Amino acid sequence: MAVIWTTTPWTLPANQALNVHPDLNYALVETPQHILLLAQDRVKECLEQYGLEGTVLGTCQGKALERISFWHPLASLDPGYKRLAPIYLAEYVTLDTGTGLVHCAPAYGEEDFKSCKTNGLTDHDIINPVMGDGVYASSLPLFAGQHIWKANANIVKALEQAGTLIKNKSYTHSYMHCWRHKTPIIYRATSQWFASMDKKPSDGKTSLRETALAGIESTLFYPAWGKQRLHSMIANRPDWTLSRQRQWGVPMAFLIHKETGEPHPRTLELLEKIAQLVEKGGIEAWQALDLANLIGDEAKHYEKNRDTLDVWFDSGTTHWHVIRGSHRNALYRKESENKDGRWADLYLEGSDQHRGWFHSSLLTGAMLDGKPPYKALLTHGFTVDGQGHKMSKSVGNVIAPQQVADKLGAEIIRLWVASTDYSGEMSISDEILKRVVESYRRMRNTLRFLLANLADFDPKTHALPVSEWLEMDRYTVALAADLQKTIESHYRNYEFHPAVSKILAFCSEDLGGFYLDILKDRLYTMAPNSPGRRSAQNALFHATQHLLKWLSPFLSFTAEEAWQSYPHFAKRPKSPSIFTEEFGAFPEIADPNGLLQKWQRIREIRSEITKAIEVEREAGKIGSSLQAELSIGLGSSDFALLNSLGSDLRFVTITSKADIFQSNSNAITITVKPSVAPKCARCWHHTNDVGSHAEHPDICGRCVSNLYSDGERRQFV
Repeated sequence: MAVIWTTTPWTLPANQALNVHPDLNYALVETPQHILLLAQDRVKECLEQYGLEGTVLGTCQGKALERISFWHPLASLDPGYKRLAPIYLAEYVTLDTGTGLVHCAPAYGEEDFKSCKTNGLTDHDIINPVMGDGVYASSLPLFAGQHIWKANANIVKALEQAGTLIKNKSYTHSYMHCWRHKTPIIYRATSQWFASMDKKPSDGKTSLRETALAGIESTLFYPAWGKQRLHSMIANRPDWTLSRQRQWGVPMAFLIHKETGEPHPRTLELLEKIAQLVEKGGIEAWQALDLANLIGDEAKHYEKNRDTLDVWFDSGTTHWHVIRGSHRNALYRKESENKDGRWADLYLEGSDQHRGWFHSSLLTGAMLDGKPPYKALLTHGFTVDGQGHKMSKSVGNVIAPQQVADKLGAEIIRLWVASTDYSGEMSISDEILKRVVESYRRMRNTLRFLLANLADFDPKTHALPVSEWLEMDRYTVALAADLQKTIESHYRNYEFHPAVSKILAFCSEDLGGFYLDILKDRLYTMAPNSPGRRSAQNALFHATQHLLKWLSPFLSFTAEEAWQSYPHFAKRPKSPSIFTEEFGAFPEIADPNGLLQKWQRIREIRSEITKAIEVEREAGKIGSSLQAELSIGLGSSDFALLNSLGSDLRFVTITSKADIFQSNSNAITITVKPSVAPKCARCWHHTNDVGSHAEHPDICGRCVSNLYSDGERRQFV
């Protein structure tokens, strides 16, 4: 006799196997009543508990017992129990309590179920006599119609009658209870609906797993690590359980036989009738349905399936019931218009959706269309506070988007999102938002400067051929055109934070810190319609147009408002919105690479000059840079570079005078001294010709020419 102990006698009618640990030692023990099979280390304690004496006849490891079979303990009472229970090997068997042998009822325990399935039992083989209301089915011998809790005592009596009960003892222990209702619960195998991952379809095509994995290979991932994450989940997942045992959700409107658990033979016909009722009366029509009105006298044998559809199936089919359903007219593209057959360009969600929406959408797309419903997946991280901690109301570190929008404006929320690397956790705090506000002000102020200096620019009459632009204007447009290639690449790959970083750098460094800083003299001192000023406005016109397009994805309202003030092209009607525009091309610049290399070096030298001027300013020797005069020693190549600018060099350095000389060393030497020349009241340059015109004693000759004569001529700056 193989001895087991159990605190749930109600599971014994469904016993189908015994489990032993393969590596434990087991003993055959002779007692006055029976020869018992027990774990060797439990023999002494068990015999004491049973009040028996016995002798060990022999021992062996558990693996030697595999597949030896024993009669069901109630086999002598009813032919319905006349079946053998084989011994299976199971690692989960322990010696903490009991006998070292575990009774196995696969319908009522997860480990039991796995053990029996591993050893070849099919779903059809598993005995499951307990119905959904906790009552034994009418087909169960001896205990039919009894509730399991009441049947416990009757099963113990039956075991005594069969002579297979060694010891009966009341035992108090913890037991599973419903957390909400505080009532005892049972594990019970029920019929569920599955989507097989590996079963080949009847047409001989690939399995669902194979189709889904192939779909992953044809999908773009942002960031790239999402591909391996989703691939691993699909490659290793079990069959998809489509049904869920809960009341809320979309019901799986099947009629199930109360005892056998089999669906009604006319299921397809009945599903259509139920669907028509739901179409008229909503989901409640299923809940209120009286089965007698549907299947007549058969209703007493059937019950409504209480399962609902897995919610991931609901969300996973949005490509079907939204793109090709409720929003068909707005979103749907026919196969002929959608060459690769994907219904969405991009799905984007948090990193948890590799096991959620991304996952279920892939599987349903593979089921219905043989391909994913999306061309690309974008995964973002979660928002955390400035210290990287998860936001929690109880901790008090939650920052509500609406509060930020109310206080700082919605543009700040957008800019924070766009400037943050979404591939990881996204930190936000008041300090971080302050930096975002500063970035916004920098970009907005740049736009204000650009638009203000285009106020009198009319593309119809003031547009100049590129060949007539000053060289620094051509350089700036070439620089912007080169930057646009990078920005477009970032946007195509949904890389917003590097795009924002480069745009901000363009506004603060390339424009504000260099081009516009130098350009102010030309914009403010030259005649309004002079070639030099109009050249500058031509460059600003194109730079502003494209800058607004770059900003529009994340500074939507700012870009749109500025677009309405922008002097649009005369060649076509004014665009109603910046969001109807494409990036487009810049004017073609001759030898753009040469210009970029030349001016990059000029900017590097200018940076050294600016540092030297700042030293003198901090020492109190000069005030503004226009009070400075420079003497710059350069190596041969740098000398030739700056010498090519001629007298325009002082405008690059924003000083009143800049002399250069060629030195024997490649090192740059910079001497800064304060100018002794008088200051022009108009342009603020210090020059010796201030007051040289008696009629204008406070301004320099250059300003007199710009105001009252032909004006100055520049070639470079």
